[in-house]
Amino acid sequence: MRILLPLSALAALFGFQAVFAFAGEAEIRAAQATIRAQLEAFRAGDNERAYSYAAPSIKRMFPTLERFMGMVTGSYQPVYRPRDYAFGAAREPNGTTVMQRVLTTGTDGKNYEALYTLERQADGTYRITGVSLRETAGLSI
Repeated sequence: MRILLPLSALAALFGFQAVFAFAGEAEIRAAQATIRAQLEAFRAGDNERAYSYAAPSIKRMFPTLERFMGMVTGSYQPVYRPRDYAFGAAREPNGTTVMQRVLTTGTDGKNYEALYTLERQADGTYRITGVSLRETAGLSI
């Protein structure tokens, strides 16, 4: 679930956090509810439910639960098994996309920042289209 953006775009996202425009409260709450539900499903070992929060574009890239979980467990341990997590800033770059920072502490005790992108689906729900993960220094949850 990585966001495939050029390095300059990622630098802009992380380097200019102050320019994050705030999405409407309802959109932010809906996006956070999706992220929270997926994280809690991972914690509960309900991988099928966790997979249900992936957007269709992610499901096309990882068409089986096994492939999806292989990607998650191989590259996203701080999201798959966070000790703690907290929501940071959010922005809505357009009317159907929410970008949400999530600060996590991994099982390794290190701090990470996950930048989630979610898209509103035709039924009004938000589904996860990508996660960019990086280790951070000095964050505490």
